[in-house]
Amino acid sequence: MFKRIIGFILFVGLMILLVFYITSEHEVEPMVADFPKIIAHRGANDRFNESTISAYKIAAEDGVDALEIDLRMTADGSLVAMHDKTIDRTTNGTGEVSNFDLKEIKEIPTVDVFGNQSTVEEIPMLKEILDTFKDSEYYYIETRLVNDRLVMEVPLVELLNKYDLIAKDLVTIQSFSEESLEKIHELAPEVPLTLLFGKGKFSLKVAKSVDYPFIGMEASDVTLKNVNELHRQGKEVHVFFNDMKSEKAEQERVKLLHVDGYFTNDIRFTKQLLWEE
Repeated sequence: MFKRIIGFILFVGLMILLVFYITSEHEVEPMVADFPKIIAHRGANDRFNESTISAYKIAAEDGVDALEIDLRMTADGSLVAMHDKTIDRTTNGTGEVSNFDLKEIKEIPTVDVFGNQSTVEEIPMLKEILDTFKDSEYYYIETRLVNDRLVMEVPLVELLNKYDLIAKDLVTIQSFSEESLEKIHELAPEVPLTLLFGKGKFSLKVAKSVDYPFIGMEASDVTLKNVNELHRQGKEVHVFFNDMKSEKAEQERVKLLHVDGYFTNDIRFTKQLLWEE
């Protein structure tokens, strides 16, 4: 009888340890996702000036899953493709986008160098990008507050509806601003949304609690725990890369964690990485 009691106690103890192990933060195997999305970050920015029509054309020819477009708004309310708050880094001008009207912005070209050759092209309006590709591409568009105000969301949704892109399920909206995402959801509840987290600012608690299907995070914040926890919530993990020098190594690392999307700055490398056996 005594041996049975001891045996029962040991059995219960083992069961408790097993449950603790399974429910602990320790992860053994990544949860396998569907085939990842290749998202052209600002177009094919490794071969032409970022966020230009030509960069997006090259990306489209590469057969990416989506064209990523960062939006800024001019002083007269036009939506243009530009990542930075200012035009300093990518053009031969200086100043904040929101301080120029569209005519002035169009007179300041983007400038870059590829293969020892200087390339010049104007800053495109979102409308011009949509005119170029229409419904032949999928658009992954980033919104942001303009001078701390919600002003780009209404004209953006109106423009997307004009091209029938929302009805055709050809757009995802992403933002670091939950306020902006909430406004987009109010205007177009059928559009899938991505909540972005800046490098070092990722919160698993917040990411799990928000009602958005996609979570975007910087590569250095991607861990097995974070990916698996979000997959258990039915959310996809889309990864962006701030450090160009470590991007290829980081893409190889997060591939092993089965992330769902790559905001890639090197489309050809990412395609080769994901398609290799």
